[in-house]
Amino acid sequence: MSAETYRDAWGIPHLRAATAGELARAQGRVTARDRAWQLEVERHRAQGTSASFLGPGALSWDRLARRARLADTARRCFAALEDKDPETAAWVREYTDGVNEGLAACDAPEFARTGLAPGRWEPWTPLAVWLATHILFAGFPAKLWREHITAHLGPDAVALFATDGPGTAGSNGWLVSGERTVTGHAIVAGDPHRFIEEPGVYQQIHLSCPEFDVVGLAVPGVPGIAHFGHTGTVAWAITNAMADYQDLYRERLRRTGAGVEALGPDGTWHRAARHTETIHVAGEDSVEVEVIETDRGPVIAGGPEGLDDGTPAALSLRYPPRVTADLGFGALLPLLRARRVADVDRALDAWAEPVNVVQAADTEGGLLHRVAGRVPVRATANRLRPVPAWEPGHEWTGWHTPPRAGLTDGIAVMANQRGPATPLGVEFAPPHRADRIAALLAGKERWSAADMPALHTDTHLASAGPLLDLVTALDGLSPGAAALRDRLLAWDRHMDADSAGAAAYAAVRGAVVRHLAAHPVLAPAAVPPAYPEVLQPWLALVPRIAYALEHLLRAEDPYGIDRAEAVRAALEEVAAEPPAGTWGDTHRLAPWRALPDTSGSPEPGLSGDHDCVLCTSAVPGLTDRAARGPAARYVWDLADRRRSGWVVPHGASGVPGSPHHRDQQPLWLGGELAPVVTDFDRLTKETDD
Repeated sequence: MSAETYRDAWGIPHLRAATAGELARAQGRVTARDRAWQLEVERHRAQGTSASFLGPGALSWDRLARRARLADTARRCFAALEDKDPETAAWVREYTDGVNEGLAACDAPEFARTGLAPGRWEPWTPLAVWLATHILFAGFPAKLWREHITAHLGPDAVALFATDGPGTAGSNGWLVSGERTVTGHAIVAGDPHRFIEEPGVYQQIHLSCPEFDVVGLAVPGVPGIAHFGHTGTVAWAITNAMADYQDLYRERLRRTGAGVEALGPDGTWHRAARHTETIHVAGEDSVEVEVIETDRGPVIAGGPEGLDDGTPAALSLRYPPRVTADLGFGALLPLLRARRVADVDRALDAWAEPVNVVQAADTEGGLLHRVAGRVPVRATANRLRPVPAWEPGHEWTGWHTPPRAGLTDGIAVMANQRGPATPLGVEFAPPHRADRIAALLAGKERWSAADMPALHTDTHLASAGPLLDLVTALDGLSPGAAALRDRLLAWDRHMDADSAGAAAYAAVRGAVVRHLAAHPVLAPAAVPPAYPEVLQPWLALVPRIAYALEHLLRAEDPYGIDRAEAVRAALEEVAAEPPAGTWGDTHRLAPWRALPDTSGSPEPGLSGDHDCVLCTSAVPGLTDRAARGPAARYVWDLADRRRSGWVVPHGASGVPGSPHHRDQQPLWLGGELAPVVTDFDRLTKETDD
């Protein structure tokens, strides 16, 4: 008997095997059973073939995946893994063999709906899935935004708009040392903020063999437990460090009889690699894509003839795995085998990307708060904007040593704010979430694991201050607007789903964003450059204003914009047509699905907002719906792993109609956690594989 599969009351898989390899194979099988359609979608996204069944809406992503050489980079990284770390390479092979076995027996209804059959996973496919999932995490398109807004308003505008922008993934996390808990042992807790997908981007799982016994949140399609795990004696968790580790280069390209050449920093033209690929598009003609790679990296936008609108531009992307042929998979097995914080620390020395802030604690009192990942050493200009490939001084010259940090009063908080990763980044999240978590933790001397969900679900919105300050100073309002102003000033600044005050604030905030975007000073920036569609969210003016609203309302030099009048106009506009209900009536979950939902179930209303600890991100001025939020919540108790808890937005199963497809959603909405069960005697045996 190579492996056993058990389930708990929430359908979460618990796997037991005799070896790590057999366990990886079982993990692949059970993931394919639970998430077959999700695995198929991720495989296609990683290969740049998703338009073949999703249609033209997926074409821009497929172009980026092909031009950025994601699949080819994964192949290179796996070949290097086989050479340098054959044990991990064999372990990954076992996982993909299990995936293929599970897919061969799957009956997910989406395959019948689309007429597809599951494709075959190669040993490098998990690496491609990891790379495709995280290629935009560092937000390299923000460099295009800085260049764009500089062209319209000058370089000072970059700082004015510098804040956590659209498409950026974040998280909350906090570490409470034993001196601040009721048990004398540490607690690690938090929630990763990502685009909410159905099925979810995290898979709760328990992996047990003689070498290790780990519970945690896996990424479907990737073996092991990378980001959030608890071995019984040590636990770890991460947040996005907001580091900048990818560069964009402006390339000068020319066609020759033999292909394409790029002008290098030595002043000479060098042959670029070039070939063409065909993307099949459901319902339309196939599209041919020219793939070019210079000495800097793959060209992801433009070419020798420029952009689609004829603008003479070409951009290449330089990213660490393409340079090093290392995606950091060498850290995965050592993490599973970790017994103490020192083991986690050593494992993370092999981490590559995404660059994370990590917190860990063990049962002996060991604590860890560090950055993990690979960030190149290069000129400051590289971090800010696209740099000219033909000029010297923009090469990579080494790697930064990942910074470390300690605790303050027995506490460490990470919420994408400026912290240990500050030397490695450019823009960070506003400090509101981190400050609020720290303030809440300071309010009590001793904490328990059961106390933590109250922090997960806190809805206080500190970033409301600048707008409400301007509202306070207004006079000469119409009676309706004056009454609305009084309502806003009496509001408790909590973005609760049942709050009419929160709905009124959100309506006024959205109107302010739209008025500012329409101002003659800012409106010209609404026309973005002709970069690929997949990069356009970073160049959209309304979301940029929405997420930078605090800065815009407080700036000393607002480019001649009368902000008080914009707020006045917004107040009058909303007073004339006020929101009829509460925040949760319009602030509803908007999960991404590869195929339209046919269940007819309405999406739930949500508490929280972008700068709340309960980070459910709307896009003020555009929509109140939330596509981003807590993709999971966890509490790791080092005193007793059985007192730990976790939850995901939907359920353990990705199969529509399964009793575990959405059974965790009431917990997730209510701020509750499912218990972590590790005793196999308390589980229901499903199969002997």
